[in-house]
Amino acid sequence: MSSMLQPQIILLKEGTDTSQGKPQLVSNINACMAVADVVRTTLGPRGMDKLIHDEKGNTTISNDGATIMKLLDIVHPAAKILVDIAKSQDSEVGDGTTTVVLFAGEFLKEAKPFIEDGVHPQNLIRSYRTASQLAIEKIKELAVSIAGKSLEEKKSLLGKCAATTLSSKLIGGEKEFFASMVVDAVIAIGTDDRLNMIGIKKVPGGNMRDSFLVNGVAFKKTFSYAGFEQQPKKFVNPKILLLNIELELKSEKENAEIRLSDPLQYQSIVDAEWNIIYDKLDKCYFADRDIFCAGRVTEEDLQRVAAATGGTVQTSVNNVIDEVLGYCEVFEERQVGNERFNIFSGCPSGQTATIVLRGGADQFIEEAERSLHDAIMIVRRALKNSTVVAGGGAIDMEISRYLRQHARTIAGKSQLFINSYAKALEVIPRQLCDNAGFDATDVLNKLRQKHALPSGEGAPYGVDINTGGIADSFANFVWEPAVVKINAINAATEAACLVLSVDETVKNPKSESAQGEAAASAMGGRGRGGAGFRGRGRGMRRR
Repeated sequence: MSSMLQPQIILLKEGTDTSQGKPQLVSNINACMAVADVVRTTLGPRGMDKLIHDEKGNTTISNDGATIMKLLDIVHPAAKILVDIAKSQDSEVGDGTTTVVLFAGEFLKEAKPFIEDGVHPQNLIRSYRTASQLAIEKIKELAVSIAGKSLEEKKSLLGKCAATTLSSKLIGGEKEFFASMVVDAVIAIGTDDRLNMIGIKKVPGGNMRDSFLVNGVAFKKTFSYAGFEQQPKKFVNPKILLLNIELELKSEKENAEIRLSDPLQYQSIVDAEWNIIYDKLDKCYFADRDIFCAGRVTEEDLQRVAAATGGTVQTSVNNVIDEVLGYCEVFEERQVGNERFNIFSGCPSGQTATIVLRGGADQFIEEAERSLHDAIMIVRRALKNSTVVAGGGAIDMEISRYLRQHARTIAGKSQLFINSYAKALEVIPRQLCDNAGFDATDVLNKLRQKHALPSGEGAPYGVDINTGGIADSFANFVWEPAVVKINAINAATEAACLVLSVDETVKNPKSESAQGEAAASAMGGRGRGGAGFRGRGRGMRRR
């Protein structure tokens, strides 16, 4: 009786929302499944695109899982994990962002009935981790190496990997055209890991086929100095000087003043200013001596020109020696659409490449850039890791078959859990069929039968998007780097295990409102600051 009358112990602030136990876990799983359903339809060559309209009024049309996940602005704490794995897949491998989200959603979906039946989450987690290790070992075993091949063979193989990536994108119709461009660009930068050595410039207008690759650097015509019309627009074997200094008159500080006793002295001060500029220009040999000059070039483009031409960026015009100058075979200023481009080609170090993209609408070119980024990443990964596997759901079906077979050798509950993991892997071929409008059950049954052949000849068979049947993905050149699948299975399994290991969520509404107030006050402060500083800048000199 006395125990019933004990006062309640209050640990957390009033208004704190805590949810725990089985319902909490099921709720988290449902949230992750809802996120997976958003990107589900974007998978594969027949995947649909999403049009996302944000609060600023910007419109994005995208097929890329990571881009969609970033723009969705998900607030559910468990579902945010899926956003993170999509981002990590994008930065690590570049492609397979939709795959990784689908895998994680499907692993959780398969785990849900077990959780509802009272299975302890740790048992599931243990089995899932074992299954993922077995799956990765199997991928490595099935992967085909492209190392040791000649450059031409490598180019052709890498082109096929790039084409597989691009086939699911908006520019899939011209995948061969862009695949060869991407392969040339990646081979041009060689072993350099810096992705910014491949520049992508967007010029609205024209069509996709007007896009071209520059083996060197191209950038949009920047600020022009007076007299630029007289400058020659093409040079053969030029010397290139890269300067990171101002070649114009500096305005004096706000509180600087000069006191003159004689009005004639004023002219000598103006002359002194101009003499400094003339001295700089003399050291650079300027426009009246048949020299081309581009000013206010972005930092990124300046660094790429330095890498390509072998020049060094100078912060002074004194002591300009031959060693700091860059060289290239041809420099020209060329009209692209309604823009003028400065193009350096035939660069000695050849460590850079620039893709100039053309297309009708801005949104289209933006999506084309994202698609090319994925293809560039894939080709780089394939070059480095040099192993590829069959795409089109073939590798997923083969691992699924292998895990089902392995599960039969295990006594105990984990047989069921590994079986459910194997079933979850079939989501890729099933979704490829659904997105293309085929009968997924029929195609999956054909695939299961083919992969179950004891000779193992069915291992490379995947979904044939064109006919609605099954086909040898290797023979059809539907390839993807093994690292894409390995990373996707690793990340999705970790995410699923992370969600399954959470049994309580504690939410403090006070802290949320405090954050809201802090954000509002920061915005207010910024606005006030902006108003306070109005009118303090100096006007431009009138020339």
